[in-house]
Amino acid sequence: MCPLPLTSWKPPMKKLRISNAALLALVLSTSVGCDQVTKIVAREHLEGVGRLSYLGDTFRLVLIENHGAFLGMGSEMPAGLRTAIFVGVVSLALIAFLVWIMRTPGLSKFSVVAAGLVIGGGIGNVIDRVLFEGGVTDFLNLGIGTLRTGIFNVADVWIMLGAAMMLVSRDTWAPDKAEGSEEDGPPESRDDAERALQT
Repeated sequence: MCPLPLTSWKPPMKKLRISNAALLALVLSTSVGCDQVTKIVAREHLEGVGRLSYLGDTFRLVLIENHGAFLGMGSEMPAGLRTAIFVGVVSLALIAFLVWIMRTPGLSKFSVVAAGLVIGGGIGNVIDRVLFEGGVTDFLNLGIGTLRTGIFNVADVWIMLGAAMMLVSRDTWAPDKAEGSEEDGPPESRDDAERALQT
């Protein structure tokens, strides 16, 4: 019997898997890091410059310190109340959201990325409020003529992008618990383990 040539044998290929926890950590670190780096650059290079316009004034760079929420909402509130809401309440909400994501089985990678963007954006803005006396560094503006967005930052982009992704993800609100979490393994593996214990 002639042995098979060595060239016909191929080593088994393992599918690269990343746990939801590792993926979430990657998204959080990337989103927060990118947000903070862009804010550092903006504060260093846009301070006292005024407004810079690009692409026929469609894209503007203008540095402000926003003491309110999105579009400056709540900026007229007393400083103590702003801190309690925008740092205290928001931080608790982000922690609760993070715990929910970590404890919910069956979430797709898409939903984990979406949640990571929302949480990462929130963390980025909370960091600003802690470091800069309740203010958030905003410097981006888009629009045509008088029809323009408010001035925002990269953290706001992550929050809006993540929220939009969550809205279109079918398992954000109803995760498939039948699939189980990645730590539990596939259903076949769990069934085999149960049968082994019974015998």
